[in-house]
Amino acid sequence: MLILASSSPRRKTLLKKVCEDFCVLPPDYDERSLSLPPEALALEESKMKAYCVFSSHPQDEVLSCDTIVVLHGKVLGKPKDEEEAISMLLSEQGQIQTVLSGYTYLREGKEISRTVATKVHFNPLTLSQIKEYVHAKKPLDKAGAYGIQDDYPLIQRIEGSFDNVMGLPTEDLIQHVKPFLRTK
Repeated sequence: MLILASSSPRRKTLLKKVCEDFCVLPPDYDERSLSLPPEALALEESKMKAYCVFSSHPQDEVLSCDTIVVLHGKVLGKPKDEEEAISMLLSEQGQIQTVLSGYTYLREGKEISRTVATKVHFNPLTLSQIKEYVHAKKPLDKAGAYGIQDDYPLIQRIEGSFDNVMGLPTEDLIQHVKPFLRTK
């Protein structure tokens, strides 16, 4: 059985594009416990989550993913409150950021760990637009304080995978992991 090591409802929905038959088991792991450069952080977080679940389910397949937003070399995590969300979005407006998703697939004798990057070009936004978005969409559970899927004109364009920005690079998974899944 494939186990998705995540509590993200978006990842669960996205994984259905790759595999219909899986269960969800969030890892008992303290996210953001690692202090690494942004280029390595998402991948190492995904490995820690995957091995956390795999250690108690070694006969199963485990997939985990961690997504971070990087702006000017700084990681933007999930905002702790609306004030921090507004501050993040103010720093992002009119800028280009990179969304990095590291994922890890494990089964007995097999590990696939990859990082996928997508460039996100933000529209210029006013403070009132940002406040309206934060109050309407409540983006406190999203890295960078926004959801690419939200119906709001935050994003001008992206270079890369839309699904990656949502939290799971499905196209990369189909290419690099799906051929090894025991569960199709």
